[in-house]
Amino acid sequence: MQRRRTTEDPCCSLVGQDSRGARYGSLSEEAIEIPQPSNSVLGQKRTTNIFSDGSTRIDFVLVWETVPWELSGQQDSCENWDLQETSATIHRTWRKNFLDKLHASGIHMEKHVTHAEKKVVHYLLLSAPWRVLCYYAEELQLRVPLQVLPRQTSNWSASVLQWLGIPNLMAQEVPNLPLDYYTCPFKANKLRWFLGSDEQDTFFSTTQRHQILYEILATTQYGHSREREVGIVRLLSENVFTAAFPLHEGPYKLQPGASSLSQRQVLFQYWASWGKWNKYQPLDHIRKYFGEKIAFYFAWLGFYTGWLLPAAVVGMVVFIMGIFLMFNDVPSQEVCSSDERYWMCPLCKTCPYWQLSTICSTFMAGRLFDHGGTIFFSIFMSLWAVLFLEFWKRTNASLAHHWDCSEFEDIEERPRPQFTAMAPMTITNPITGAEEPYFPKRSRLHRILAGSMVIIMMIAVVVMFLVSVILYRTVVAILLSSSGYFWFVASASRIASITGSVVNLIFILILSKIYISLAHFLTKWEMHRTQTKYEDAFTFKVFIFQFVTFYSSPVYIAFFKGKFVGYPGNYQSFLGVRNEECSPGGCFIELAQELLVIMVGKQIINNVQEVAIPKLKCWWHKNKLLSSKKAGKEGDSVLVEQAPWVMDHQLLVFEGLFDEYLEMVLQFGFITIFVVACPLAPLFALLNNWVEIRLDAHKFICDYRRPVAERAQGIGIWFSILEAITHLAIISNAFLIAFTSDFLSRLYYQHVHDSGLHGYVNFTLAYAPWDFVLQSNTTCRYRAFRDRDGNFTLTHWQLLAVRLGFIIVFEHVVFFTGRVIAWLVPDIPESVEVKVKRERYLAKEALAENKVFLERRETRSKARVTDPAAGRDWEREQLASS
Repeated sequence: MQRRRTTEDPCCSLVGQDSRGARYGSLSEEAIEIPQPSNSVLGQKRTTNIFSDGSTRIDFVLVWETVPWELSGQQDSCENWDLQETSATIHRTWRKNFLDKLHASGIHMEKHVTHAEKKVVHYLLLSAPWRVLCYYAEELQLRVPLQVLPRQTSNWSASVLQWLGIPNLMAQEVPNLPLDYYTCPFKANKLRWFLGSDEQDTFFSTTQRHQILYEILATTQYGHSREREVGIVRLLSENVFTAAFPLHEGPYKLQPGASSLSQRQVLFQYWASWGKWNKYQPLDHIRKYFGEKIAFYFAWLGFYTGWLLPAAVVGMVVFIMGIFLMFNDVPSQEVCSSDERYWMCPLCKTCPYWQLSTICSTFMAGRLFDHGGTIFFSIFMSLWAVLFLEFWKRTNASLAHHWDCSEFEDIEERPRPQFTAMAPMTITNPITGAEEPYFPKRSRLHRILAGSMVIIMMIAVVVMFLVSVILYRTVVAILLSSSGYFWFVASASRIASITGSVVNLIFILILSKIYISLAHFLTKWEMHRTQTKYEDAFTFKVFIFQFVTFYSSPVYIAFFKGKFVGYPGNYQSFLGVRNEECSPGGCFIELAQELLVIMVGKQIINNVQEVAIPKLKCWWHKNKLLSSKKAGKEGDSVLVEQAPWVMDHQLLVFEGLFDEYLEMVLQFGFITIFVVACPLAPLFALLNNWVEIRLDAHKFICDYRRPVAERAQGIGIWFSILEAITHLAIISNAFLIAFTSDFLSRLYYQHVHDSGLHGYVNFTLAYAPWDFVLQSNTTCRYRAFRDRDGNFTLTHWQLLAVRLGFIIVFEHVVFFTGRVIAWLVPDIPESVEVKVKRERYLAKEALAENKVFLERRETRSKARVTDPAAGRDWEREQLASS
């Protein structure tokens, strides 16, 4: 049942609004023993991510900057100084309210300050005590271990190599391998059933502690909820805080005298190192350090890269076969030896007549891609894509179970903190039975429809840019053809095509930046309940835009360019400009050029950006921060370089996985939708991805601040997008072979006229109509199946029937084969199903109700406790460990 939320509603209470008293989770504070560490234990601890007391762990760091009073307003006018002071006062008020609420919720704090030339940087270290960890672990349904499992790691390529008896050069022994457990959601009143419950410092993993702290920070209210003055995200956007992040586990390089490797050092040496380019990724280590969402991305990227290897090998074989066919091709020999036999009609009004023999090299290059082998390769890649997705389903299911997130989206995932803060009412969850914040579906639907209109308008802008690029190509081709320079005249169409591709790429990069910002705003406005649904909605919006921008030009060349030209004396025009024809070598070779420019060019640009931009940003940010001359904590002098929170503050902010996924999915589209025109595309993708894995790994380990670990059940909506691309690729390849390639027309000529293709070039060329010949006093030829009056011949209609029949047969055969493969390959391996049943049985036994145990938790006390932090000055006070 829906109901309006009020400030008294316990489900809409935020951190600091209510007082829990001494009760946390399903167990009272008195029932949980909290032993204090002895001095001997403290002396044995050795970690840099701790408070000054030597025992309290640092779970999160908040950073803000202030300007010293003696420097404020020195270089500004009085009016500007007043505005800055007003803004600074509001920020101080929000910051004080926020930190007071954190302190009231039980968070331990310790403050450090660094003094720069013109600013003071404040670092507030946060730590969650055991009581808070237990309460939020139960609220977030964090999974904790019940029993250690024997390790059963498996890899499909390792199994294949072992079956073939071939040594596995990709295997490597990685130290500190994480243990595998049977797990279940945490319950405080069942604490004694869980493994390691007597070790409070290590019972919750580091990533779980980060998740708990981020949940508290994201839901803490510092102002009016109606004004959305809730959470650290808003405070960061308003520059109240400049950064909020968990700490990396020490430096990534091995320190002299160190006896063991930290998790970060293990990942740097065995994952981010370029020397490990041919080794398996340590996915369990990645998951333990960064969380499931990032681990799933690298698991999918590695799986995809491995599957590109057979596609690249087959593509290379097809390309090499095209080289041999190119030199033995009869039509190519006829074109090259035709001399002045075939005078072709002008390609534009001011263009001259030209000889067919001048395109000898281009025509031969087209045979590299346009031959019978490409038909086999297109069928192979269509079935390859189906198999790839089916086997990824199995791998995803295995990893989801192995990482305890098989039921995350259906049961465990909580509403987003931003949604919780802004939802106008609550409703009972039909699955969990818990009361949760709710936003009416009709209101969300109206917002989605309004956002869709904006998306359609942006796509219309993309189409306008596409039309402008088409007009650009036509105008450039006309100008070069009439320039009088032989090289420009001979290469006018090719130059116009290549420069048009470059201009199109520039438009794409500019428009994508604008659209992504707009998509962020629209997705937030739509009020999606969970983070998964929020990211899926954002991903879908941006991918639709990127799909149109990146694929519009290849689709135009493949399916529209040169198809609506007309014939000499009756050319069709658009906006007063004659419709663009294919280059003399045909649209197929032009499509291959376009794919190479966009796909390879984008990959090179992205890789350069991923190497250069993070380094430059880190260097600039580090130089600004290292201008600090001294750091203080209660009068102590500490070198800035030695403080881990200062070192991590110099790193870049992690901005999510969207750009990484988008780059790979667009690449997947290029190697499947247009693979007929470029058999080398899988090879280029394979080489790029080998570099991409190490570049991304190096960014995450060395250049980015440590992100908050997020749970996930897979790669999200990206899998549905990959399935849609796979289906689209089958249709696209069928039409490419039928209407853009010469394969069917050659096959028709072989069966009807000459099996050796002698005279095929003359067969494909029509004579200009009599009216055009009388006007120009010259007879010329053009590519078409028309008579001297400009009407289609019987051959044209027969070929059209052959092409349509080929499309129907091709699609039905490939789709049917794909369905059979999907039916034969189960989505979930049988071994995983057995493990799931075993784990449920064990969890049921381990968490059996105990009548002697504590009764149900009592109603929370509503009596508020006086907050001792209410009078603190967070700007000036140097805090010890709270």
